[in-house]
Parts: sequence; structure tokens; C-alpha cells
Amino acid sequence: MEMMSVLNLIFWGALFAILIFKLFTSIKLVPTKSAFMVERLGRYKKTLGPGFHALIPFIDKVPYKVDLKEEAIEVPPQDCFSKDEVHVTVDGVIYLSVVEPSKACYGVTDYRYAAVQLAQTTTRAIIGTLDLDRTFEERTTISAHVVNVLEKAGHSWGIRVHRYEIKNLRPPESVRVSMEKQVTAERDRRAILAKSEGDKQAKINLSEGQRSELINLSEGEKQKKINEAEGRAAEILTISKATADSIAKIAEVISTDGGGDALKLQLGERYISKMQNLAKKDTRVIVPSDVSDFQHWLGQLDLNPTTK
Repeated sequence: MEMMSVLNLIFWGALFAILIFKLFTSIKLVPTKSAFMVERLGRYKKTLGPGFHALIPFIDKVPYKVDLKEEAIEVPPQDCFSKDEVHVTVDGVIYLSVVEPSKACYGVTDYRYAAVQLAQTTTRAIIGTLDLDRTFEERTTISAHVVNVLEKAGHSWGIRVHRYEIKNLRPPESVRVSMEKQVTAERDRRAILAKSEGDKQAKINLSEGQRSELINLSEGEKQKKINEAEGRAAEILTISKATADSIAKIAEVISTDGGGDALKLQLGERYISKMQNLAKKDTRVIVPSDVSDFQHWLGQLDLNPTTK
């Protein structure tokens, strides 16, 4: 009897402990950005959001706990072949988050693995349609296409793919060396072209400067000659005007009484003065034969402007 009592006590004590344990485990505190899947007797019942929740012991259980935060999943390196049959190695990163926890748990076995596999196959398919040179230029296009395919599949998996980034796209070493040589040759070509353009522009600028200088010099010489010609013309005009004025004055003097005699006298004085100056120099002078008869010579001058 005592043994049976002890066994009963142990049984009921263990049962009570199990009940207490189940009671405590049926209380669920769900953290923010998380979701708990509740199954009742093996069948999906509901999704628990953040907060306090009490379940029915022995009937309800939580088989899945889903993190709703955005996560980055690495896509392992894979071998691809471009359209021109060049082997390249590609890897990347997928950024996704769970938006429908029930589909993520029951719609696919492992949504992370499924997303990685789909991203790899899609990347291989796209690179197979591009030449090697374009694969480096079309990274954005490849990423956008992969995101589009994953987004379509993500509706049934309860996930949203935010973006896909290609981390590395590595061709073989021989191809990489050839591409570096090509880039170097292109860079040298651009440098030579830029230098030739610079030399060409420098020569053009120099020739234009010389042309402008010659034009300025010719314009200056032209203006100088114009100014000199205008100066000579003005000088001749002034002299001719002064000569005309002096002739008019002489004519006016001759027409007055005694003017002719005064002019004769002045001409005689100038003539004698000129002859004296020539006599002082060692100069041969031809003179009239009747120079001694100076008064007769002056008398032959016709100073009357009205007679012929």
C-alpha cells in the first residue's frame, strides 16, 4: 500500500508538472517584426502577430517562427556562358522580406533556397543571351530582370524581393588580360587623339593670331598713308590758296598808282641780292649781255595786267 501511494503521488505530481509546463509554454510573447504560425491538431489555425497570446495546451502548437525583417541572402558563385561562348563566374546578393508568413511556411519548403536557385537559373539564362562585353554593361538590366522573375514567384511564396545585386562577374584570366590590353589601347588612342586635337587647335589659334596681326598692321599702314595723303592735300591746298591770295594782292598793288614802279624796284633789289650771293660762291653764272643797262632791262617788263 505504501508503495502504491508513493507511485500515485509521483504520477500525479508528474502530471501536474506537465500541466504547469504546458500551461506556461502555451503563453506566447511574439516580438516586433515576427510572426508565429499556430497549428491546432496538426492543421494551420492562425498567425500570431506581435504581443501576448495564450494557446490551448496539448491542442495548439507553434511549429514555425517567421522573421519579417528584410534580409540579405548571398547567391553562391556559378559558372555561366555568354552568347559568344565565354565562360564567366557570377555571384550576387538577394534582398527580400516575408510579407505573408503562412505562404512562406506552407507554400514552399524553403523560400530562401528557392529564391537563390531561381536567381541563379535566371542569371544564367540572361547572360546566355548577351555577348561578353555587354554583360559588364548590362548589370542593371540583369538585376532588374532577376527581380521581376523572383517577384512573380514570390507571390506564391509569400515573399517580396526588393532588389538583386551582382557582386562579381569574373571572366577567365586570359580574357581579362585581353580586355585590359584593349582598354589600355583605347585609352592610348584617346590620348593621342586629344593631343592631336590640341596641336591642331594651337596651330589654328597661332595662324589666326598672325592673320589678325597682319590685318592690324595693314590697316594701320593704310590709315597712315591716308593720313599722309590728306596732310599733303591739305598742305597743297593751303599753299595754293596762299599763292592765289598773294597773286591777288600783287595784282591789286600793280593796279594802284606807283605800284608798278615799286614792284620793279623790289624785283631789282632781289635780283641784285641773288647775284651777289652767287658771286660769293665758286659758281658759274650766265647773265644777260646787257646786264649793265639794268634800268633798260627792268623797263622791258610789262606789269600792266590789262595789256598783252
